[in-house]
Amino acid sequence: MTEKTLFQKIIDKEEEATFLYEDDEFVIINNKFPSAPIHYLVIPKKPIPSAVDLEPGDEELVGKLFSLTQKFIREQNIKNFKLIFNGGKYLHIPHLHLHILSGEKLED
Repeated sequence: MTEKTLFQKIIDKEEEATFLYEDDEFVIINNKFPSAPIHYLVIPKKPIPSAVDLEPGDEELVGKLFSLTQKFIREQNIKNFKLIFNGGKYLHIPHLHLHILSGEKLED
C-alpha cells in the first residue's frame, strides 16, 4: 500500500486545513503556503497524481472540477485570477489539484 499524500490526509481529516467547500467528490481549501494574497486549492477526492495521469473516463471529473471552480470564483466575487495545474518538478504534492490565485500583488 502506498503512503497517503498530504491532500489525502487532509481529505480524510487526518491533517488540518481550512475547508471552504466540501462535497462527495471535491474539497476547496486555503493554501497553507500561499504564493498570492488569495490562494485556494480545488482538490478532487479521487487520488490522481497529476494532470498527465488523467485517464479516459476522467472527463466528467475534470468537467465538474472546472464547474465547481467557476461557481466558487463567482461566489467569492473574485474578478482577476489565475488557474494553475502544476506538473513535473513544480508538482510538490502528487495529487491533482487546481490553484486559484488572485489579489493585488499577483504578478502578471
